[in-house]
Amino acid sequence: MHSNSTTIKTSSDGVWQGDNPLNYAFPLLIVQTTLVLFVSRFLAFLLKPLRQPKVIAEIIGGILLGPSALGRNKQFVHLVFPSWSTPILESVASIGLLFFLFLVGLELDLSSIRHSGKRAFTIALAGISLPFLFGAGITFLLRKAIHGEDIVGYGQLLMFMGVALSITAFPVLARILAELKLLTTQVGETAMAAAAFNDVAAWILLAPTVAISGSGHKSPLVFIWIIISSFAFVAFMLFLIRPIMNWVARKCSSEHDFVNEAYICLTLVGVMASGFMTDLIGIHAIFGAFVFGLTIPKGGDFAGRVIKRIEDFVSGLLLPLYFASSGLKTDVAKIYGAEAWGLLVLVISTACAGKILGTFLVAMLCMIPVRESLALGVLMNTKGLVELIVLNIGKEKKVLNDEIFAILVLMALFTTFMTTPTVMAIYKPLRGIYSQTNRRLQRQWPLTENSQDELRVLACVHGPENVPSLINLVESIRNPKRSPLKLYVMHLVELTDRSSSIMMVQRARKNGFPFINRFCRGASATPDQIAAAFEAYGQVNRVNIRHSIAISALSTMQEDICHIAQEKRVAMIVLPFHKHWRGEGEEAIENVNNGWRMVNQSVLKRAPCSVAVFVDRGFGGGLKQEAEPSSPTLKRVCILFFGGSDDREALELGGRMTEHPAVSLTILRFLEKAKDESMKQSHSSSTVPINDEREKEIDETTMAIWRCNQSVKYEEKVVDNITEEVLKLGQSREYELVIVGKGQFSSSMGAELPANQIEHAELGLIGNILASSDCGIVPSVLVIQQDKQYADETATSRMVQDKLVTTIDASITNNEPSV
Repeated sequence: MHSNSTTIKTSSDGVWQGDNPLNYAFPLLIVQTTLVLFVSRFLAFLLKPLRQPKVIAEIIGGILLGPSALGRNKQFVHLVFPSWSTPILESVASIGLLFFLFLVGLELDLSSIRHSGKRAFTIALAGISLPFLFGAGITFLLRKAIHGEDIVGYGQLLMFMGVALSITAFPVLARILAELKLLTTQVGETAMAAAAFNDVAAWILLAPTVAISGSGHKSPLVFIWIIISSFAFVAFMLFLIRPIMNWVARKCSSEHDFVNEAYICLTLVGVMASGFMTDLIGIHAIFGAFVFGLTIPKGGDFAGRVIKRIEDFVSGLLLPLYFASSGLKTDVAKIYGAEAWGLLVLVISTACAGKILGTFLVAMLCMIPVRESLALGVLMNTKGLVELIVLNIGKEKKVLNDEIFAILVLMALFTTFMTTPTVMAIYKPLRGIYSQTNRRLQRQWPLTENSQDELRVLACVHGPENVPSLINLVESIRNPKRSPLKLYVMHLVELTDRSSSIMMVQRARKNGFPFINRFCRGASATPDQIAAAFEAYGQVNRVNIRHSIAISALSTMQEDICHIAQEKRVAMIVLPFHKHWRGEGEEAIENVNNGWRMVNQSVLKRAPCSVAVFVDRGFGGGLKQEAEPSSPTLKRVCILFFGGSDDREALELGGRMTEHPAVSLTILRFLEKAKDESMKQSHSSSTVPINDEREKEIDETTMAIWRCNQSVKYEEKVVDNITEEVLKLGQSREYELVIVGKGQFSSSMGAELPANQIEHAELGLIGNILASSDCGIVPSVLVIQQDKQYADETATSRMVQDKLVTTIDASITNNEPSV
């Protein structure tokens, strides 16, 4: 079907009336969008093992759909991407691009950039200047070597080449750093700060570049008027629109939820109007959207609400269309012959040399180690969306022809693709072997009066809902008189492809990496809710608290947790359960996320210390420091003891609770019911492993100590059915917190439990019963697992000792000389 702008119709009447939907604009746009999303997501899945950012898959997907691959089939092009549909596809993609650049401006916090320091600014300046100078040299060669480029003005081509070679993609770099676990390192901090400077500089350079390309054959006065108008537009936005947006942000606080919709619609209109104004001036519409994003205040709730409303639709649906439209313009076949491919190698080499060399040299002058300086250079060489924007504008303005456009697109693709593997090869942050003396709670108490030992705990939180109960739990194990407690609080944030993840990166960088005081130089004036709550608790109760935010994909979150636990030599990690209760009954369960459950399971397998999973059902009431023993505010805590290393670790935690005046502790020991004589003989036969007998001896010794402890209530209960007894205890409302070990107890008792029906295996048999959501369980539950490595080493040592004793006994019996 041959169509033009006057014959294109929006929708068809359907195949039953003889219409082909692909000959109409809207049905064809649906097919194109679906195809683009499928190809880009499929490629992202294939590239995920290589730890490549999603932008790589989207660029490759666009190229594959273009004339370089599938587009070489004329029938495919006429069917799916006919020439008449190009303006429609590009218009929709441009809307997505407009709002994406608004989100980029919304992410960039200019105050944070100002506080980044002279070192980051110097590195960013070198990373822009040297590539720009190299671009000036290679521009002269390209104008001579590429046919048709000599008719383009040298100044126009120079500006586009310089900007293309000097850009660093801030959003892409942030995700690469998160994937490589470098956000918590000095390299990550410096790279993010320098990239923020670079991003702002790129947009400043882009405006005159577009103005030059649009007025290349006109009077120089046109260019001057464009520049003056651009400065006037920026001044208008910063001095007039910015105060208005501050007022809007205040109106959209949590106290004025009923007016949110009107103000958010006003903001969206502001994006479109700003884009129209810059297009009217003569620079690209995306520049106006970017500047408008800068005018919105970064503190408060308004920026987050705007991002939450539009980012998924823009980044997930519309933005891939822009990459597809770029790919439809990229024809790799235009790079033909040895000379053309040589130019490609030259452009890539020049881009890498300018960026890496400039950053490396200045970083060395700033006294940064060699490996870190080289890693910084490679990281700053990351390209992305802004690169494609510059190239597409250059092609629209006819400054870049098809051949040089394809060369520069491949250059951007190669430099971004090489970032992750190269950095992994040349720089690995130290994850050394640290002292393992505090891997468990045992022998952490009781402390002598002059003891300076401290209990170190790493408490992980998902959000503000975990804070009250966790503070209450920490307070219950704090010894107000003599036992020092050092608390490391880690806010776990899932890294996604959403733009808000990048805003969270900046917020995390303000809080400080690694664990440093939040009130350090350059910190945000608006404290994080979680950090503020713990800071207030620490100041009142004199608890040493350190804060941090771990931003990572859920599949690798356990690496951050275990690394910090090992580095800080903590005795216990406290993990929030992946379900959260706000009342009683199944309808009160919130925050169900199986991804967090996988994180807990991974930490339990790999942790270098003891781990506690906290099933919170409202253990958030205030603990009074000087509560009387008979006070109704006493927290009633029960420890269930069946036997084994995990249960003994639970007792160690209970030992700290006994020293708190506002905790009433009960130890409830479950015993097997007496067997008949034949079963007793069978049980006492040689088939019982010696190691089990040793465990029982240790359990009996431990219980003998606790029976004599006057500060706890000790009970022993002989039961027939453990499941029923545990359920009764959980439903009785007698306790606010139940502590239990995760591990397996004696096999005869474990056989009574439905082990093949365990819903939450990471909590063990008893923990699974108490974490049930449909049995009316009332108290919160803390399931403790002792350091598995220590437990395995102890078990192995005991087995060796038992084997040695058996060998010696046999030698004595046979009158043989023993070793």
